[in-house]
Amino acid sequence: MGWSTRELAELAGATVKAVRYYHDVGVLDQPVRAANGYKRYGIAHLLRVLQIKRLTALGFSLAQVAAMGDEIDHPEHSLRVLDAELAATIERLQRARTELASILRHSARPDLPPDIALASRNGELTDADRSFATYLSSVLDPPALAAYGEILRTPATPAGTDFDELPTDADESTRADLARRMIPEVAALTEKHPGVSAALIARGPRTRQAVLDVMFELYNPAQLDVLRRVGRGLRD
Repeated sequence: MGWSTRELAELAGATVKAVRYYHDVGVLDQPVRAANGYKRYGIAHLLRVLQIKRLTALGFSLAQVAAMGDEIDHPEHSLRVLDAELAATIERLQRARTELASILRHSARPDLPPDIALASRNGELTDADRSFATYLSSVLDPPALAAYGEILRTPATPAGTDFDELPTDADESTRADLARRMIPEVAALTEKHPGVSAALIARGPRTRQAVLDVMFELYNPAQLDVLRRVGRGLRD
């Protein structure tokens, strides 16, 4: 008695492709071949495929199934590892659903963390600010990200608006005056929310350089010059 690959797959409720993949990754032994060269599967193969399906339905990967070996009667360690992985997955999915609910409720952009998307000025960011926020959200830890959201929630000032609208050919006096007006505002925000700068410093020089590289890509030369002047003013 024996079954072909297709017959085995049908009996087990699997696909031929799945059975062949089980062979490839080493969780299903190869059967003997009949005189005509065709594979002939037996009861042991059928039971093994059903076992694999059961274990993967629980959440085990095929690599984990292969690693169980003779521990299959009661693989306590493997079960506890899987339970921890599933708990982490459930927590991640719950966070994702919470974020999706917030995005849908507020018609927010999905490419930004909700706190950042909702903290923008009147629900809007310039393209440069949005892109910069997208990058910062990937490097800031949760407390620093929350602080950054608070900064974005700060009402727009005339200086901030002028910075957003500053043309690349702004003259020297315009840039100098704007930097002068921005220095006390930036100083106040930095003092109120020190966690953002501290988090970037903690990430090391490579991240800080990447932040500068992103800024050079996103903001025009006049805006970058103003930021340099603000930085010098803060240090002074």
